[in-house]
Amino acid sequence: MSESPAFEAPSAAPLEEPVDRYGAVRQYSLAKIVGVWAAAALPMAFLAWVCVPLLRDQLGGRDPFIESLLICLNVGLLWILALTLILLRREQGRLEWSRVVDGLWLRSPRSPKTGKIGGTVWLWAIPFVLLSVAINFLPIDPEGPLPRDLPVLLQKDHDRLETFFSGSWGWFALLVLVSFLAPVVEELFFRGLLLPRMRNVFGRIDWVVNGAMFGLFHLHQPWSMPRAVLEGALVQAFPTKRYQSTWIGLITHTLPSFVIIGVVLPLVL
Repeated sequence: MSESPAFEAPSAAPLEEPVDRYGAVRQYSLAKIVGVWAAAALPMAFLAWVCVPLLRDQLGGRDPFIESLLICLNVGLLWILALTLILLRREQGRLEWSRVVDGLWLRSPRSPKTGKIGGTVWLWAIPFVLLSVAINFLPIDPEGPLPRDLPVLLQKDHDRLETFFSGSWGWFALLVLVSFLAPVVEELFFRGLLLPRMRNVFGRIDWVVNGAMFGLFHLHQPWSMPRAVLEGALVQAFPTKRYQSTWIGLITHTLPSFVIIGVVLPLVL
Protein backbone atom coordinates (compact mmCIF):
# COMPACT_ATOMS: atom_id res chain seq x y z
CA MET A 1 0.00 0.00 0.00
CA SER A 2 1.36 3.40 -0.91
CA GLU A 3 1.99 6.09 1.64
CA SER A 4 -0.86 8.39 2.54
CA PRO A 5 -0.50 12.10 1.69
CA ALA A 6 2.07 13.97 3.74
CA PHE A 7 0.84 15.21 7.08
CA GLU A 8 0.93 18.96 7.39
CA ALA A 9 2.10 19.68 10.94
CA PRO A 10 0.37 22.67 12.55
CA SER A 11 2.36 25.81 13.23
CA ALA A 12 1.56 25.59 16.94
CA ALA A 13 0.40 22.96 19.41
CA PRO A 14 -3.38 22.37 19.23
CA LEU A 15 -5.44 23.97 21.95
CA GLU A 16 -7.46 20.80 22.52
CA GLU A 17 -6.54 17.13 22.57
CA PRO A 18 -7.24 15.65 19.09
CA VAL A 19 -9.97 13.00 19.01
CA ASP A 20 -7.75 10.57 17.10
CA ARG A 21 -4.01 10.71 17.73
CA TYR A 22 -3.37 9.04 14.37
CA GLY A 23 -3.99 12.45 12.85
CA ALA A 24 -0.58 13.60 14.07
CA VAL A 25 1.38 10.95 12.14
CA ARG A 26 1.98 9.97 8.53
CA GLN A 27 1.28 6.37 7.55
CA TYR A 28 4.18 4.31 6.15
CA SER A 29 4.18 1.97 3.17
CA LEU A 30 5.22 -1.66 3.66
CA ALA A 31 8.58 -0.93 2.02
CA LYS A 32 9.22 1.96 4.38
CA ILE A 33 8.23 -0.09 7.45
CA VAL A 34 10.70 -2.82 6.48
CA GLY A 35 13.38 -0.30 5.56
CA VAL A 36 13.08 1.61 8.83
CA TRP A 37 13.16 -1.68 10.78
CA ALA A 38 16.32 -2.76 8.91
CA ALA A 39 17.97 0.61 9.57
CA ALA A 40 17.68 -0.12 13.30
CA ALA A 41 18.17 -3.90 13.45
CA LEU A 42 21.07 -4.45 11.06
CA PRO A 43 23.51 -1.92 12.61
CA MET A 44 22.81 -3.43 16.06
CA ALA A 45 23.58 -6.90 14.72
CA PHE A 46 26.75 -5.67 13.01
CA LEU A 47 27.96 -3.97 16.17
CA ALA A 48 27.24 -7.03 18.33
CA TRP A 49 28.70 -9.76 16.12
CA VAL A 50 31.43 -7.95 14.16
CA CYS A 51 32.48 -4.85 16.09
CA VAL A 52 32.46 -6.36 19.58
CA PRO A 53 35.14 -9.02 18.79
CA LEU A 54 37.22 -6.49 16.86
CA LEU A 55 37.11 -3.90 19.61
CA ARG A 56 37.79 -6.52 22.28
CA ASP A 57 41.17 -7.20 20.70
CA GLN A 58 42.05 -3.51 21.05
CA LEU A 59 41.14 -3.24 24.73
CA GLY A 60 43.22 -4.34 27.68
CA GLY A 61 41.07 -3.92 30.78
CA ARG A 62 39.79 -6.42 33.32
CA ASP A 63 37.43 -8.05 30.83
CA PRO A 64 37.85 -6.66 27.30
CA PHE A 65 34.85 -8.58 25.95
CA ILE A 66 32.37 -7.12 28.44
CA GLU A 67 33.91 -3.68 27.96
CA SER A 68 33.54 -3.97 24.19
CA LEU A 69 29.97 -5.24 24.52
CA LEU A 70 28.91 -2.32 26.72
CA ILE A 71 30.47 0.23 24.37
CA CYS A 72 28.96 -1.24 21.20
CA LEU A 73 25.47 -1.70 22.63
CA ASN A 74 25.41 1.93 23.76
CA VAL A 75 26.56 3.09 20.33
CA GLY A 76 23.83 1.03 18.64
CA LEU A 77 21.09 2.35 20.91
CA LEU A 78 22.22 5.96 20.43
CA TRP A 79 22.04 5.38 16.67
CA ILE A 80 18.43 4.15 16.97
CA LEU A 81 17.54 7.20 19.04
CA ALA A 82 19.11 9.44 16.39
CA LEU A 83 17.28 7.53 13.63
CA THR A 84 13.96 8.03 15.44
CA LEU A 85 14.51 11.77 15.76
CA ILE A 86 15.72 12.10 12.15
CA LEU A 87 12.61 10.37 10.79
CA LEU A 88 10.36 12.37 13.08
CA ARG A 89 11.96 15.66 12.02
CA ARG A 90 11.55 14.78 8.34
CA GLU A 91 7.87 14.11 8.96
CA GLN A 92 7.04 16.97 11.32
CA GLY A 93 9.34 19.62 9.91
CA ARG A 94 10.79 20.63 13.28
CA LEU A 95 11.50 18.89 16.57
CA GLU A 96 9.43 21.18 18.73
CA TRP A 97 8.40 19.44 21.95
CA SER A 98 4.69 19.51 21.08
CA ARG A 99 5.41 17.79 17.76
CA VAL A 100 7.66 15.20 19.40
CA VAL A 101 4.93 14.43 21.95
CA ASP A 102 2.26 14.03 19.28
CA GLY A 103 4.53 12.28 16.76
CA LEU A 104 5.71 9.66 19.25
CA TRP A 105 2.42 9.31 21.13
CA LEU A 106 3.94 10.61 24.37
CA ARG A 107 0.67 11.94 25.72
CA SER A 108 -1.08 10.39 28.73
CA PRO A 109 -3.07 7.22 28.02
CA ARG A 110 -6.68 7.71 26.98
CA SER A 111 -9.54 5.31 27.64
CA PRO A 112 -10.89 3.92 24.34
CA LYS A 113 -14.36 3.61 25.94
CA THR A 114 -14.85 6.88 27.80
CA GLY A 115 -12.25 9.13 26.19
CA LYS A 116 -10.89 10.04 29.63
CA ILE A 117 -7.23 11.03 29.60
CA GLY A 118 -4.84 10.18 32.43
CA GLY A 119 -6.09 9.88 36.00
CA THR A 120 -7.41 6.40 36.72
CA VAL A 121 -6.53 5.31 33.18
CA TRP A 122 -2.92 5.07 34.40
CA LEU A 123 -4.01 2.18 36.64
CA TRP A 124 -4.17 -0.02 33.55
CA ALA A 125 -0.37 -0.09 33.73
CA ILE A 126 -0.63 -2.42 36.74
CA PRO A 127 -2.10 -5.50 34.98
CA PHE A 128 0.35 -5.06 32.12
CA VAL A 129 3.27 -4.89 34.57
CA LEU A 130 2.01 -8.12 36.20
CA LEU A 131 1.66 -9.73 32.77
CA SER A 132 5.23 -8.69 31.96
CA VAL A 133 6.46 -10.31 35.18
CA ALA A 134 4.58 -13.52 34.34
CA ILE A 135 6.06 -13.65 30.83
CA ASN A 136 9.56 -13.16 32.21
CA PHE A 137 9.11 -16.24 34.38
CA LEU A 138 8.19 -18.41 31.39
CA PRO A 139 11.03 -20.77 30.36
CA ILE A 140 10.81 -19.87 26.68
CA ASP A 141 14.20 -18.29 25.97
CA PRO A 142 17.21 -20.54 25.33
CA GLU A 143 20.45 -19.67 27.11
CA GLY A 144 22.66 -17.27 25.24
CA PRO A 145 26.45 -17.42 25.03
CA LEU A 146 28.45 -16.01 27.91
CA PRO A 147 29.07 -13.21 28.65
CA ARG A 148 26.55 -11.84 26.13
CA ASP A 149 23.54 -13.14 28.07
CA LEU A 150 23.63 -11.04 31.25
CA PRO A 151 20.93 -12.93 33.23
CA VAL A 152 22.70 -16.23 32.57
CA LEU A 153 26.05 -14.65 33.43
CA LEU A 154 24.64 -13.50 36.77
CA GLN A 155 23.57 -17.05 37.55
CA LYS A 156 26.47 -19.08 36.17
CA ASP A 157 29.55 -16.86 36.37
CA HIS A 158 28.85 -14.40 39.17
CA ASP A 159 32.55 -14.22 40.06
CA ARG A 160 33.42 -12.91 36.59
CA LEU A 161 30.95 -10.05 36.95
CA GLU A 162 32.09 -9.31 40.49
CA THR A 163 35.72 -9.13 39.37
CA PHE A 164 34.82 -6.85 36.48
CA PHE A 165 32.51 -4.43 38.28
CA SER A 166 34.24 -4.23 41.66
CA GLY A 167 35.01 -0.53 42.15
CA SER A 168 34.47 0.13 38.41
CA TRP A 169 32.08 3.05 38.52
CA GLY A 170 32.82 4.03 34.92
CA TRP A 171 31.80 0.65 33.50
CA PHE A 172 28.87 0.51 35.89
CA ALA A 173 27.73 3.87 34.47
CA LEU A 174 27.82 2.38 30.97
CA LEU A 175 25.76 -0.56 32.21
CA VAL A 176 23.21 1.84 33.72
CA LEU A 177 23.13 3.76 30.45
CA VAL A 178 22.51 0.70 28.29
CA SER A 179 19.99 -0.70 30.80
CA PHE A 180 17.80 2.38 30.50
CA LEU A 181 18.61 3.36 26.93
CA ALA A 182 17.48 -0.04 25.65
CA PRO A 183 13.86 0.04 26.87
CA VAL A 184 13.36 3.77 26.32
CA VAL A 185 14.87 3.86 22.83
CA GLU A 186 13.18 0.63 21.76
CA GLU A 187 9.78 1.87 22.93
CA LEU A 188 10.18 5.25 21.24
CA PHE A 189 11.22 3.55 18.02
CA PHE A 190 8.86 0.56 17.87
CA ARG A 191 5.79 1.83 19.70
CA GLY A 192 6.18 5.61 19.35
CA LEU A 193 7.41 5.79 15.76
CA LEU A 194 6.57 2.55 13.94
CA LEU A 195 3.32 1.27 15.48
CA PRO A 196 1.13 4.34 14.81
CA ARG A 197 2.39 4.40 11.21
CA MET A 198 1.64 0.72 10.47
CA ARG A 199 -2.18 0.91 10.54
CA ASN A 200 -2.75 1.43 6.80
CA VAL A 201 -0.69 -1.64 5.91
CA PHE A 202 -1.61 -4.09 8.70
CA GLY A 203 -4.93 -2.80 10.01
CA ARG A 204 -6.24 -4.34 13.24
CA ILE A 205 -3.27 -6.72 13.61
CA ASP A 206 -0.65 -3.99 13.44
CA TRP A 207 0.18 -4.51 17.13
CA VAL A 208 0.78 -8.24 16.52
CA VAL A 209 3.09 -7.51 13.59
CA ASN A 210 4.83 -4.83 15.62
CA GLY A 211 5.55 -7.38 18.37
CA ALA A 212 6.93 -9.83 15.82
CA MET A 213 9.15 -7.15 14.30
CA PHE A 214 10.38 -6.23 17.77
CA GLY A 215 11.35 -9.85 18.40
CA LEU A 216 13.16 -10.13 15.06
CA PHE A 217 14.96 -6.87 15.83
CA HIS A 218 16.97 -8.79 18.43
CA LEU A 219 19.42 -10.17 15.88
CA HIS A 220 22.12 -8.89 18.23
CA GLN A 221 20.87 -11.35 20.90
CA PRO A 222 18.68 -13.90 19.10
CA TRP A 223 18.22 -16.10 22.18
CA SER A 224 15.88 -13.41 23.56
CA MET A 225 13.58 -13.38 20.52
CA PRO A 226 10.77 -15.66 21.86
CA ARG A 227 10.18 -13.55 24.96
CA ALA A 228 10.65 -10.31 23.01
CA VAL A 229 7.90 -11.28 20.55
CA LEU A 230 5.47 -12.18 23.33
CA GLU A 231 6.22 -9.17 25.51
CA GLY A 232 6.51 -6.79 22.60
CA ALA A 233 3.04 -7.69 21.33
CA LEU A 234 1.03 -8.26 24.53
CA VAL A 235 2.67 -5.95 27.05
CA GLN A 236 3.91 -3.08 24.92
CA ALA A 237 2.32 -2.84 21.45
CA PHE A 238 -1.23 -3.77 22.52
CA PRO A 239 -1.59 -1.17 25.32
CA THR A 240 0.12 1.43 23.12
CA LYS A 241 -2.49 0.90 20.41
CA ARG A 242 -5.43 0.60 22.82
CA TYR A 243 -4.64 3.75 24.82
CA GLN A 244 -2.87 5.60 21.98
CA SER A 245 0.09 6.28 24.26
CA THR A 246 3.60 4.86 24.54
CA TRP A 247 3.71 5.33 28.30
CA ILE A 248 2.40 1.97 29.50
CA GLY A 249 4.88 0.19 27.23
CA LEU A 250 7.65 2.42 28.54
CA ILE A 251 6.72 1.54 32.12
CA THR A 252 6.55 -2.22 31.60
CA HIS A 253 9.72 -2.27 29.51
CA THR A 254 11.81 -0.13 31.87
CA LEU A 255 11.00 -1.73 35.24
CA PRO A 256 13.33 -4.77 34.73
CA SER A 257 16.23 -2.34 34.32
CA PHE A 258 15.88 -1.34 37.97
CA VAL A 259 16.24 -5.01 38.90
CA ILE A 260 19.43 -5.36 36.86
CA ILE A 261 20.95 -2.24 38.41
CA GLY A 262 19.93 -3.40 41.88
CA VAL A 263 21.68 -6.74 41.36
CA VAL A 264 24.89 -5.32 39.90
CA LEU A 265 25.30 -2.30 42.22
CA PRO A 266 26.44 -4.42 45.23
CA LEU A 267 29.18 -5.89 43.00
CA VAL A 268 30.54 -2.38 42.41
CA LEU A 269 30.40 -1.52 46.10
